[in-house]
Amino acid sequence: MQIHFQSSPIIVRYGETDQMGVVHHSNYLRYLEVARLEWLTQLGISYNKMEEEGVMMPVISAHLDYNLPAKFEDAVNVHIHLRSVPLVKMFFDYKITNQKNDLICTASTTLAFMQASSRKPIRCPKPFMDVFAAVVEK
Repeated sequence: MQIHFQSSPIIVRYGETDQMGVVHHSNYLRYLEVARLEWLTQLGISYNKMEEEGVMMPVISAHLDYNLPAKFEDAVNVHIHLRSVPLVKMFFDYKITNQKNDLICTASTTLAFMQASSRKPIRCPKPFMDVFAAVVEK
């Protein structure tokens, strides 16, 4: 697995569109999350197991720029780039493209590692950091 990852195609559902027939802007955050979870799974990291071990990763910042509309039944792909080995925060950049490889949206998110019980920031747990370091070094 590389620092860059492309999700499986996400087919736009009718309920994700607005009256103009395009994907409502809020749904792009869901697409980013679907892709991040798929990426973690590909790396052998279970978000569910992470939470069971008391670690949470909330999104603390998100920025999106919309270039073209995605529409009902489009197949969108989310391209993820992990900027660096995470310490307390993880920084991602994204490109969302459609089935024609047109650029639909660019985005960035920042996630923080948090101890579930205290809701306080923590350093990235070593087992996860080792996986992310291996990805970044490739």
